[in-house]
Amino acid sequence: MDPVAAVKEVDGSVMEGGGQILRVSAALSCITGSAIKITKIRAGRSTPGLRPQHLSGLQLVSDICSGSLQGATIGSTDISLTPGKIRSGSHVADTQTAGSVCLLLQVALPCALYADASSQLSLKGDCIYALHTHCMNTVYTRIYIYILFIFKPIVEKFGLNFDCDIRMRGYYPKGGGEVMVTVNPVKELQAVTMTERGNITKIHGRAFVAGVLPFKLAKDMSAAAVRTIRKEIKELYINIQPLQEKDKACGNGNGIIIIAESSTGCLFAGSALGKKGVYADKVGIEAAEMLLRNIRHNGCVDEFLQDQLIIFMALAKGISRIRTGAVTLHTQTAIHIAEQLTQAKFTIRKCEDELSSNVNYIIECQGSGVTNHNL
Repeated sequence: MDPVAAVKEVDGSVMEGGGQILRVSAALSCITGSAIKITKIRAGRSTPGLRPQHLSGLQLVSDICSGSLQGATIGSTDISLTPGKIRSGSHVADTQTAGSVCLLLQVALPCALYADASSQLSLKGDCIYALHTHCMNTVYTRIYIYILFIFKPIVEKFGLNFDCDIRMRGYYPKGGGEVMVTVNPVKELQAVTMTERGNITKIHGRAFVAGVLPFKLAKDMSAAAVRTIRKEIKELYINIQPLQEKDKACGNGNGIIIIAESSTGCLFAGSALGKKGVYADKVGIEAAEMLLRNIRHNGCVDEFLQDQLIIFMALAKGISRIRTGAVTLHTQTAIHIAEQLTQAKFTIRKCEDELSSNVNYIIECQGSGVTNHNL
């Protein structure tokens, strides 16, 4: 086949138009062995093109798949990736900024699953608690605690396994965080069904301060979050532990993450980061309201997890079904790219609860059943 004709072109400006397109496209290129060219990268953003975090992720994928990466410079709006053989071993990615460690994991984890042996990923940047943060001018940033307590147990339902070890927490704007991840390869991923939410059985979390910030902020965030949740969920014990982080922390920061567990194994989260001039009570309330919003829709995953599951659904063998709340633009974008670069087929069906005002959706995928030929 003519190698030029074999290159798959991806429009980086469509739908969400940001890093989501880069991460899903690069990972699927690595796994399927298809060369890609991504154009108009982040075209609608105030600073178009690659940022340090995106560049680090692309370089990491290229390293994992022994690939050839062209156009990969800060500000570039067009890149090409020609993948080679996926290799195990040690791989390092450093954003050199407060870029999200967990977004690096999002792009690298699927690739490492298709190596011939275990891989060790050293990911450096920002590994704070919040699911999203306005001060970084991004819709959301994946976080270490979320990865450990929400993302990991859910994605492992697909039959994969990985371990995380936090070496240092980094806080915006300094960064300086480091997470070591060990990924074990799989022969193939299995389909997952998550359509029954069940009852909420446990609510717990952490309110933290680091650096020079007073411990009182953590206690105030925790108390405000508990009061807010209690207005709606009265029967459960809520344990949000205030913490002063003195070890393994680089810089100053405060925030809170709250996790809810259901009787069927569903997991949800809400979080918020403190910032100068914002009362700690308000931070706690923001996190609690986010959690409650993700519980009310009666789906099985929260708004931050749904898009992260799309690539695993697309790669798995068989039909996966996941009930969600409103389908986010990030999820729609991930589906668009997955269908473009694999044989997976997605459908989305709206479900309405006749006994309440709940509206949720079933995302169904006939996976492409990609096999790890390196095992």
